[in-house]
Amino acid sequence: MAAGAGRRQLDRIDTLFVQNGAAFSSQDGDITLHELADATVYFANRPRREAGHMPSRRFLELWDEGANGFTADPPKAVLSFLDDEAETPADVVVVLHEPRLTGHEMTYRVDVLEGTLPSSGGPCSLFIDAFGSPLTPASLADARRPRRRRDSQTRT
Repeated sequence: MAAGAGRRQLDRIDTLFVQNGAAFSSQDGDITLHELADATVYFANRPRREAGHMPSRRFLELWDEGANGFTADPPKAVLSFLDDEAETPADVVVVLHEPRLTGHEMTYRVDVLEGTLPSSGGPCSLFIDAFGSPLTPASLADARRPRRRRDSQTRT
């Protein structure tokens, strides 16, 4: 038997994560999502369709995966604001670093790639692009427990 042949091969899934906050603030290169939703949503389209959610606190585990984690290859994200007023801040493209979760507040150090961070805002979503990251919640879940849902590709 070849080395590793008995081990389950983890699929690479390029995943998009979404975190939602009831409010937003930024200061000195940090952004904070206030009243962070308990779940971080994720979905992927290729190589197989996956969708789900994970506790937002578990999202931090994706930063600590050595050479395959977000610390080694920080993800880009789009910060988008929801507001009915004309003064809604424009979307901002950032690179995320050093996440910190305190209660229901998620803080990241960011590099701004496009746009201008407002000092504060109302409800917002952070769309995190993990394209190129080999480990995702779906692959981590596959490695830790039996599969509980069907891939949409297996349906007839």
